[in-house]
Amino acid sequence: MVPRYARPQMTAIWEPEARFKIWFEIEAHATDALAELGVVPKSAAKALWDWWTTNPTIDVAAIDAIEAVTKHDVIAFLTWVANNVGDEARFMHQGMTSSDVLDTCLNVQLTRAADILLADLDALLEAIKRRAFEHKLTPTIGRSHGIHAEPVTFGLKMAEAYAEFSRCKVRLQAARADVATCAISGAVGTFANIDPKVEAHVAEKLGLTVEPVSTQVIPRDRHAMFFATLGVIASSIERLAVEVRHLQRTEVLEAEEYFSPGQKGSSAMPHKRNPVLTENLTGLARVVRAAVTPALENVALWHERDISHSSVERFFGPDATITLDFALARLTGVIDKLLVYPDRMAKNMNRMGGLIHSQRVLLALTQAGCSREDSYVLVQRNAMKVWESDGALSLLDLLKGDADVTAHLSSAQLEALFDLDYHLKHVDTIFMRVFGATS
Repeated sequence: MVPRYARPQMTAIWEPEARFKIWFEIEAHATDALAELGVVPKSAAKALWDWWTTNPTIDVAAIDAIEAVTKHDVIAFLTWVANNVGDEARFMHQGMTSSDVLDTCLNVQLTRAADILLADLDALLEAIKRRAFEHKLTPTIGRSHGIHAEPVTFGLKMAEAYAEFSRCKVRLQAARADVATCAISGAVGTFANIDPKVEAHVAEKLGLTVEPVSTQVIPRDRHAMFFATLGVIASSIERLAVEVRHLQRTEVLEAEEYFSPGQKGSSAMPHKRNPVLTENLTGLARVVRAAVTPALENVALWHERDISHSSVERFFGPDATITLDFALARLTGVIDKLLVYPDRMAKNMNRMGGLIHSQRVLLALTQAGCSREDSYVLVQRNAMKVWESDGALSLLDLLKGDADVTAHLSSAQLEALFDLDYHLKHVDTIFMRVFGATS
């Protein structure tokens, strides 16, 4: 985790003290259940909670010092708790194994991280929606292969992003539900030394569901899906960031990141206004996606368990969630303050002499009795003259002067084919599909 790209609320989930607090809750809730079943004295569970109520402070340094000797983090934690609680602590961890604590804790952390990310997505969606309706009918050129194609609106660009991040939200909700499981099943997951009722009790207390078959670890296909979902969200962030970066290029300049008073774009060139935030988002997306392949590789563990997944998750559990949280917040800020230039959009759209209307002419010729093949040739031979003139010539004028074209279409008919509003007639339909009955 790099502090430059981290926000406190998400970072707090992954702090050692937070992790140890979750461990204690798992152990204490399990001891409660064991006491109710008569396996351990009720006084043992009470002793744990009494100590926690009066002194809910984790001494991370002390636990680390014990681990330096034991070379085992869970044993170090249990030893530290026993040193503080006293004799009753011997009833902790009855029938449990380390993975019960570690895996259940990780899933608590991932669900809490997911809740923050879902809130981030809601904020982003709100910003995108506002800009979409603001520019619902702001005409701009649609591009394929980076080349002028046909008119769209800037609002449609935003609507597309809204639909995409709405899908991201649904996926993350599903991934959160999938990873929100609890395992308190003991060595190799058979419940030989602990009643399944203990697992059910801990799961309920921590807002999880029981893992149907946990072997000795919670199956890592759940985690693979979770981090794959984060990777997809990161890619959606990058897609929108790249769109902004392209629109900010000097030759385009249809939109750009907000440039605050006093901001500097270059140490050498005072005129520069660079898309630094969206370039940063492209880089951060790569970091999040870097967790996906290791998460997939963690699925294949030996037999009932090994710990080849453990070291990997200690890295990318915090890194992927913290980075994605920061990236979503940054993208929200970019969209919220994005500078949009409708006049420049109109200028760019009109700079190629009307080539953007070529398909309408092609279709009109076919409907007037000309074969599609001949229609294509007639339009293309005039369009290429406009292209080669860099927009200095007018496609409409050339078509009006082409006897083969006017044999099928009158000047008035040709002029009608160059109507910009024609391309925007279904914007309302698309918005209804994306946003529903929202004005």
